[in-house]
Amino acid sequence: MRQIFIWSSLFIVVVIFVIGLFAPGILWAYLFILPLIFLGIADLIQTKHAIRRNFPVFGRLRYVLEGMGPKVYQYFVENDTEGRPFNRIFRSVIYQRAKKELDTTPFGTQLNVYDDNYEWLNHSISAIDFDKINKDPRVLIGGPDCKQPYNASIFNISAMSYGSLSSNAILALNQGAQMGNFAHNTGEGGISDYHLQGGGDIVWQLGTGYFGCRTSDGNFDDNLFAEKSVHPNVKMIEIKLSQGAKPGHGGILPAAKVTPEIARIRHVELGKDVASPPYHKAFSTPLELVMFIKRLRDLSQGKPIGFKLCVGHKNEFISICKAMTETQIYPDFITVDGGEGGTGAAPLEFSNSVGMPLRDGLAFVYDTLTGFDLKKHIKIIASGKIATGFDLVKNFALGADLCNSARGMMIALGCIQALECNSNTCPTGIATQNPELARGLVVAEKNKRIANFHKETVRSACELMAAAGVPHPSKMHRVHIHRRISPNNIETYVESFPYVAKGTLLEAPYPESYELLMKISKADTFKPDFFNFDLEKYQWARKPKSGV
Repeated sequence: MRQIFIWSSLFIVVVIFVIGLFAPGILWAYLFILPLIFLGIADLIQTKHAIRRNFPVFGRLRYVLEGMGPKVYQYFVENDTEGRPFNRIFRSVIYQRAKKELDTTPFGTQLNVYDDNYEWLNHSISAIDFDKINKDPRVLIGGPDCKQPYNASIFNISAMSYGSLSSNAILALNQGAQMGNFAHNTGEGGISDYHLQGGGDIVWQLGTGYFGCRTSDGNFDDNLFAEKSVHPNVKMIEIKLSQGAKPGHGGILPAAKVTPEIARIRHVELGKDVASPPYHKAFSTPLELVMFIKRLRDLSQGKPIGFKLCVGHKNEFISICKAMTETQIYPDFITVDGGEGGTGAAPLEFSNSVGMPLRDGLAFVYDTLTGFDLKKHIKIIASGKIATGFDLVKNFALGADLCNSARGMMIALGCIQALECNSNTCPTGIATQNPELARGLVVAEKNKRIANFHKETVRSACELMAAAGVPHPSKMHRVHIHRRISPNNIETYVESFPYVAKGTLLEAPYPESYELLMKISKADTFKPDFFNFDLEKYQWARKPKSGV
């Protein structure tokens, strides 16, 4: 192909020149031909891409087609139930509810109800009249030491930072939250001007970089935090221990992305890389964590303080519970993020293979808090792949008091799942800092869609609970949700995730599933303590008997 390109280029140039001697108008063809020839020469002499080097000009089509691949597959190849992370059925219902269009489905379900993991809610003969139930149930967040409890919606916007999302996207989300009376989590990028302009309720997330309240060397700054946390729009503060997209993974904001605006908002130095370490500097033990919670509560004049985590080592969460019990200092809420990943761009291995999935993590956190008799002080927020009323109801059944959604809200904004969130080329102007692309997102239109999506999804969840005879999310039970685990075997959530009785982790003997974890967990360290531990008792692989 290299030789064909060289000789054909020479031939075309000569032919046009010769014809031009008799018909000068043909020389205008050089305006089209010469750029292609120069492009091919550039392909021939470059050394990084073998395809372009071997197939000048034509080899570039490979990259064009590769970039179009996800969109072509999404629109022309996949069926309604195949798409990932959100299939077409769920994308469509989000769009319909955001636009307040008809969201009913004709001719029955497209799901195979006999597939493994098919889930459903059982209805009640004594269903509740939908007109008689509260269509906007609220949850009061605030433990015994909270002076400014927050009356939250059961469905809110999960953490997405300005910087990851465009200014127009953040403004539309926040205005939508204000219109619908629900909360908007800032993400660890801190409180931007666009979070405040919309007038919506804010949950200020503090990550390991302490953006917006950090010293010049990256440590937590009490004075800056106190100054910003008392803003009337800031309703709660969330300490981010880990996130589902990349749990246990820090990050670098490269200097090229640290604009003067980002530097001002995050209190970082212009023109330098900014590190978000994989751990917090303000605390290093469970006891120090709960003391940090008290510190933030005092500095914020008693606002609800909580933390977010994707569950990793179970003993670490038990250690936190032991620290709470020992000090009687409690977070007002705990956000459980699913390890299935989210809006944050992350290495493939972290999105696919690190962190406990939401269903398992949520059940474990609820059961552990119940076992320590701490649940009465703490509300649980489920954050993960949540887009429909049934998603809300399932998480309520597992123990969540309320839910957050990030990707669902992005789709309501107009996200087409182009999977370009990490490339600054988002075609809908949501996950980009390109001003030309961001300009395509019209805030005055999209804010209404966020409010509509919230309202219609909450309505759907309330209708489902009414059909099951359940008047409020707090009354959902694991027995209400059924899941097929094989062609002829069905379990309820209570069978898959048996409850732990209240107070059973306060003293031995402990439930069998917690016995090992309780012995290795300490309030003064996150590390498991195997000192003087009888490993023989917990050997899973026994030596074979003689003669076997």
